[in-house]
Amino acid sequence: MDKRLQEAQLYKEEGNLRYREGKYRDAVTAGSGSQSALPIPDLGHEGPALTPTQEHMLHTTQTDCYNNLAACLLQMEPVNYERVKEYSQKVLERQPDNAKALYRAGVAFFHLQDYDQARHYLLAAVNRQPKDANVRRYLQLTQSELSSYHQKESSSTTQSEK
Repeated sequence: MDKRLQEAQLYKEEGNLRYREGKYRDAVTAGSGSQSALPIPDLGHEGPALTPTQEHMLHTTQTDCYNNLAACLLQMEPVNYERVKEYSQKVLERQPDNAKALYRAGVAFFHLQDYDQARHYLLAAVNRQPKDANVRRYLQLTQSELSSYHQKESSSTTQSEK
């Protein structure tokens, strides 16, 4: 198991290097260990017994890989916002205060036009990174969409009452 954990760490580092080089597709492949899955699946109850140190390393590596995959997907055209949302939420299940995952989840929900959820995640992100211009910009865009939606709803209600 230690060998598999070390391999996973190497995949993650390789993915980080490709990301810094701007090779996002290569980063996804390297960081996941394959085209389709993380190098170490969620082992659950069927997997080998892990020491507390191994378990911590496993969860940290998986969480980092999910966060990195979401970052890469946001850079690739066309952006798969559904997967960005999925990976960001996997990170947040384990690290609810992870500012990057909160931001990425907010961006994904914004582009999926779920502005209430986008606002929820972006407000949490801005509380952790109040000076981050990207977080603030997406929060402003989200507030604008919500405001526009509520204005339309209000005017259609008024029209139907006449």
